[in-house]
Amino acid sequence: MTLVFVHGWAFDAGFWDPLLAELDGLPSAAIDLGFRGRGPRIPRLEEPLVAIGHSLGFLWLLHERPFVWTKLIAINGFPRFTEGDGFAPGVPARTVEGMIAGMDRDPGAVVRDFLALCGGGEPPDDLNPDRLRDGLHWLLRWDGRAAMDGEKVQALAGRNDPIVPDAMTAGGFAGHPIHWHGGGHLLPITHPRWCADRIRECL
Repeated sequence: MTLVFVHGWAFDAGFWDPLLAELDGLPSAAIDLGFRGRGPRIPRLEEPLVAIGHSLGFLWLLHERPFVWTKLIAINGFPRFTEGDGFAPGVPARTVEGMIAGMDRDPGAVVRDFLALCGGGEPPDDLNPDRLRDGLHWLLRWDGRAAMDGEKVQALAGRNDPIVPDAMTAGGFAGHPIHWHGGGHLLPITHPRWCADRIRECL
């Protein structure tokens, strides 16, 4: 069984390093969506797989379905980000639209503000503005709720997540197990051992 990890917006595959250290001994691979550096990198994968997505990475898995998985785990994730189409607890579309407009003026400032909000530190020098803009459009438009039907989905969520509020998590994962922690939006970095323990329980 291989664990496949997909990071969220403005991060790269290195986001998972603290969690992978706690999961030492379990086969794993990390997909890079290309928000930093030259572009996306998707390794060759052999089944069976367990897919784990953080934030936008979980939505990307639902929308793109790049491989067949046996289980799906969201960490600070969501099947839809913006409100609408019967999803009331989502983020107002104008918030994401404002970030998209800001990317044309100063991509570094948009990423810096986002990282400051979620506690992710300073932005790196190798941001990929075009790919970051793509990611914002995914957040604005994609809806993966129907893709969760019949799936074995579990969610790990933070009670103090400034990006994904409790109501958004509860609404997005209604009918699926949710494991709550008192932390924020970056649980794989701030609480990697707790995430590792929950992942082992899910397995």
